[in-house]
Amino acid sequence: MLSSDDRQRYARQISLDEIGETGQEKLRAARVLIIGAGGLGSPVALFLAAAGVGTLGLVDGDRVDVSNLQRQLLYDTADAGTSKTQAAARRIHQLNPSVQVEAYPFRLTPEHAMGLFSRYDIIVDGTDNFPARYLINDAAVLSRKPVVYGSVYRFDGQVTVFDSRQGACYRCLFQEAPPSGVVPSCVEGGVLGVLPGVVGTMQATEVIKLITGIGKPLINRLVLLNALRWEFQEIRLKKNPACPICGPSPVITTLQEQPFYCHPGDVMTQNNPITQLNPHEYSEWKKSNPVHQLIDVREPAEYAEVRATGTTLIPLGSLLARQNELNPDIPAVVICRSGVRSANGIAALKSAGYKGELINFAGGTIGWVAAGFPTEAG
Repeated sequence: MLSSDDRQRYARQISLDEIGETGQEKLRAARVLIIGAGGLGSPVALFLAAAGVGTLGLVDGDRVDVSNLQRQLLYDTADAGTSKTQAAARRIHQLNPSVQVEAYPFRLTPEHAMGLFSRYDIIVDGTDNFPARYLINDAAVLSRKPVVYGSVYRFDGQVTVFDSRQGACYRCLFQEAPPSGVVPSCVEGGVLGVLPGVVGTMQATEVIKLITGIGKPLINRLVLLNALRWEFQEIRLKKNPACPICGPSPVITTLQEQPFYCHPGDVMTQNNPITQLNPHEYSEWKKSNPVHQLIDVREPAEYAEVRATGTTLIPLGSLLARQNELNPDIPAVVICRSGVRSANGIAALKSAGYKGELINFAGGTIGWVAAGFPTEAG
């Protein structure tokens, strides 16, 4: 039962027929775990607290740094040096004293992930590194919890809802993390300060939809956005029958720690760079490079289902043995389903001494199809 204070505070929200008092009571009863209290976690936490979500869990082992303030609006200058979860809890209490904040001032690890997830209804991924994303995904699949996922890089963002009970999980798209250095380090990558606010607000919207049961959540739908051109794309996702954790024959049944790469000294890009092109960049690049090789490193069954027009199939497991089929005098664009296997293949070729130009097609056939590039099947 809502109090008179509740009705006054949430009046604009309650007046929505889709929410009403019943929806507001659902929000008050909900428990949401936000992992990462940074650029994405900040707007998520603020909007969910403002909306009246009853309990927010915050997981983050970092302290506030002045460099965070450009995009992490949970904090102000006086918070520099303070634990992020401590400062965030104080800010949320100021915004809405009725919201209970459960602070976890440490990094998520396999040892406590399952226990934490069991206490919450919905998980929000606000992290910025691959090991955390895979750990969150695996714990969510094993505990049967939905994950509201967001990511930002430079001027680009992504948002979706992973729920293995109804559709794809993170590993259905990216079975394993790219090798160290394929993606720039967290320090080097950079991001437009307002972009996490846009993506985080979209994540908060998805959480509210899941709690109240309104609208159509982004399950099996990945939204891509580019802030420079204000272009939005939606990619349809589906369960991967070969997924190692949510497929019919899972090989991942327990949580494991993955190496964490997020320091300039760790990244491979400094000594052995891998060039990547997203669909838009590829369209521009091929204007001045009309003659190039397209190498697909997926498996034959995947290749038969759908493939980029003009590709040559060389499965990843055969790539090194068949590298003589590549012409080192002509640039080779390597593609797979999502961009991970192709990056692994390029790294292997470089390590084996291949001298030709190698380019990774970021986004794989998923991005190729979404961009409307020509395809073949059969």
